[in-house]
Formats: sequence, structure tokens, C-alpha cells
Amino acid sequence: MKRPAHIPILPILLTGVLLVAACTEDASKNPSEPPPVPVAAAKAVLRDIPVILQVVGRSEAFESVTLKSRVDGQVEAVLFTEGQHVKQGDVLIRLDPTDFAARLRQAEATVARDQALIDKTRADTARYTTLKERNFVSEEKVNDVRTSEATAAADLRASRAAVDVARLQLSYATIHAPIAGIVGARLVFPGSGVKTGDITLVVINNIRPLLVSFAVSEKYLPLLRAARRNGDLKADITEPGDASRHFEGNVRFIDNTVDTSTGTIQLKAELPNADEALMAGQFLNIALVLDTLKQAICVPGEAIQQGPEGNYLYVLKADGSVDLRRVETLAAQDGITAVRGNVKAGDTVVTEGQLRLTQGAKATIRNGASGEASPERAAASSSSR
Repeated sequence: MKRPAHIPILPILLTGVLLVAACTEDASKNPSEPPPVPVAAAKAVLRDIPVILQVVGRSEAFESVTLKSRVDGQVEAVLFTEGQHVKQGDVLIRLDPTDFAARLRQAEATVARDQALIDKTRADTARYTTLKERNFVSEEKVNDVRTSEATAAADLRASRAAVDVARLQLSYATIHAPIAGIVGARLVFPGSGVKTGDITLVVINNIRPLLVSFAVSEKYLPLLRAARRNGDLKADITEPGDASRHFEGNVRFIDNTVDTSTGTIQLKAELPNADEALMAGQFLNIALVLDTLKQAICVPGEAIQQGPEGNYLYVLKADGSVDLRRVETLAAQDGITAVRGNVKAGDTVVTEGQLRLTQGAKATIRNGASGEASPERAAASSSSR
């Protein structure tokens, strides 16, 4: 057998080391940079923006009356339909008046008796006074007669008062609507026994106008007072399930005490509710315009990011890099936010793609992904997401 020819290994190893060193040197001279991050952006603009406070409240009747019987009796008739609109003075319920009418006749008979008695004692007083003048009777006898007359007069006044009471009780047997409004469910029926102030007969709510009660933090008190001094404080009211319908009301009441347990103060807005679209007891959304910021720096709401040190946004500079800037939000409306900080009108702020950005990173605006901060653009951006 022939032995293989000797292959020189050392020169091959040296050649490989030199090639690796050359490649490493070339790589260090030309490091690869990450491509720019594609983002959407918008221009910060100057515009007036309202300061809106949004809270949740509950509607309540402008007037609400819970009717109860003022006398003991038995229901004779219920003269309303559940949910019926009634006017003030309409008859709602009648109690059996037989017992009350009998008491009235009895009291009237007592008045007639006492009237006859007072007539007799007056005649006696006149007669005995004449006899006294002729010295036929003593002064003591005349005084006794006068006392009897005074007693009879007092008895007559008492019996007349008893007639008034009996007449009132008879009138209480017919229960009228004390206010105009809508009656609730029937709670008693013919034949039901009722006692004075015991059970509820019916509830009447007046919801034209309607009140909306809500609470706001005490920190807004200066703005609330200032808004009321400048005129009516308007409230824009919507239903939670239907924001398309808006109801306008005026804040008529600000409580005189702050709730110490919650740090809030109670307010009430009044709205006409002419078509009775809202009912008492509903949860409602309330928006109050407390102030208007004039020529504030405004950016799209999606440009604002939250971090451990507060709110911030990215500003795209002319060289294509981004700069992280801290801002303070002042107000928001229709997807536009007013900010205060190291941002000025005309700055290009990043509205999409912030998750891939860091301070100083390169970014490029995608085609058609730039514009100005406007409600229309904010709505379009929101719908696209």
C-alpha cells in the first residue's frame, strides 16, 4: 500500500484566521442600522377647546307625592288608570262616606241643641237683669244666669268646631290629586281597608320638567361658581345606551355642603322633558361645559401616552428622529386633547406606532398617515382602528 501524500495544515489555518479577521474588521467599519419605524403623525394646532366635566347622574321627578289616607275607612272606588296623566284636583279614590256623613249629622244636631240652649240662657240673662234692677232678685242669681249663658256659648263654639271636623273628615273620604303628573301602580282596590297615614294609596310624579341629580368633586367648585356667574350653566344630558339623543338642561341647584365622606357636592339640572322621553329614576350621562381654553395647543388624543412619570408624546424632528416630551393634559373633546408642555403649534406628533419607538429612534411617516389635529381626523383614525 502507498501512504498518502503529506498535506501542509499550518498555512491553511493561517489563511482562515486572516480571512475571519478581515471580515470582522469590515463588519465593525459598516455596522447595520435598524430601518426607520413606520408611523402615523399629525400636526399640533392652536384652537379653542371647551373644558368638559363628564359625570353620571340619576333623574328624579320635579314633584313627587305619596298619597295616604287621612282617615280610617274602606275604599269604595278607585277612579284612575295606572300610568294615567292627571290634573291637580282630579278625584283619584273614594272611601265609603257613610260613617263620616253620619258623624257630620250628629255634630250638626249638637250645634242645633247648643244654639237653642244659648238662646234660652240669653233670654234668662235679660229677664233676670231686669228683675235685678227692680230688686226682685239678688246679684248672685244674676251672676249664675250670666255664667250659664257663657257656658252655653262655649258649648256652642265647641259643637260648631266638631261640625267642622266632621265635615273635613267627610271631605277626606274623597282623595284628590294634589299635583298634576302621572299616577303610578294601583296599590289599593275597592273593599280595601285603610288607616290614617298607614299604607300608600298611589304615587304621583310630575316629570315635566325633570330634575337630574349628580355629584362632582369639590375641586371643581371654583369653575362651577365662575360658570354660573357668567350665565346659565348648561348640562348636555344623554342616555347611557343611546348617545345620539341629547337633552339640554340648566344647573339650577348647587348644594350648600360638601359630603365629607366622598369629597363631592350635589348638583341638580332641570330639563323641560316636554315629550316625557325620560322618566324618573333613570341613570343618565351629564356633560358640563365649565370653561373654554382659548388658543390651546391641541393634538389627537391617540398621541398621548402614559408612563410611570406621567403623560408623554413623541415629536418627529426634521432629521427623522423622535423626541420624547412630557406633557400635561388640560381638556379633551371629540378625540382632540389640549396639552401643556414642551410642544408648540406646528410640531409633528406621532399618533400610531409608538410601541416600537424609543428616545432618538428613527421614524418615517406612512403614506397618507399625516395631517392636523381635528375632530374629523380623530374620528377617522378611531374608525380605522
